[in-house]
Amino acid sequence: MQDIILTAPQQPTDDSGNGSRYRIQAIERAMNILNAFSAEEPELRVSELAERLGLHKSTVHRFLVNLETAGLVERTPRTGRYRLGMRLFELGSLVLQRMDLWDEALPFLEALVRDSGETGHLAVLDGGEAIYIERVEARRALRVPSAVGRGYPAHATNLGKVLLAYTDPTQLEAWIAERGLVAFTANTITDAGQLRAELSAIRERGYAVDNEEYDEGLRCIGAPVWDHNGRVVAAVGIGGPVTRITPARIEELAELVMAAARGLSRRLGAHQSGAYTSPGVRLRPSGEQSPPARPAA
Repeated sequence: MQDIILTAPQQPTDDSGNGSRYRIQAIERAMNILNAFSAEEPELRVSELAERLGLHKSTVHRFLVNLETAGLVERTPRTGRYRLGMRLFELGSLVLQRMDLWDEALPFLEALVRDSGETGHLAVLDGGEAIYIERVEARRALRVPSAVGRGYPAHATNLGKVLLAYTDPTQLEAWIAERGLVAFTANTITDAGQLRAELSAIRERGYAVDNEEYDEGLRCIGAPVWDHNGRVVAAVGIGGPVTRITPARIEELAELVMAAARGLSRRLGAHQSGAYTSPGVRLRPSGEQSPPARPAA
């Protein structure tokens, strides 16, 4: 087998880090081969890769042999086609393990607050309470009275209802039996059957609304955040006075909230195509929001 020769670029540019002086053709070709695989086409023949990349079949084959040795691709014995190897999964898992929910969420939360003009929150579920673990203030005179680190009753808040909607049904029933459904305002859901119907509606539309259910005069909207295992691990949302978050604006603002939640989910490794999944649940993603640019250090 011929060795792969790493070729130096012919036209070096500046030292900005984005120039071509450090580009290595063999690595670029190997990456192009790996990037040719997708969820829609997880397996490809040598001839298919060669045609797509504009390379000779023998060249692609040499690359595939080397990638297979490294565990980055593998050849299926039955069809003879190639697919991505387990080593890529192992490397991806290392990246996902290093990701910190707070750090990854903050740019999306800041962008959501900027676009909506309302205070943003990130929460996780713990013991039937939505624990707010991040908050970004809106630059408005009237703001949501909330605190990071505090727990709020899940059944009476937008983020809490989102998290309950994707909780195991057995755990949900145990929580209802243990804690009950305490009323905080005239709009709080206190009937178990009504709560189950509300959680089903949340899964169907992809977002939750707290319609003055915990604090009178406040309306909030939240959506689920998924991880790479297809689990809802957090909820992100906004809240503000009912004079600003009017019924007529709910769908418009919900789109912003869901886009931020989808963007964060993808950042956490949620499936890039198809539906996010949870036991017995399917949610159709649409209109992905790209991660906002991080400020320079």
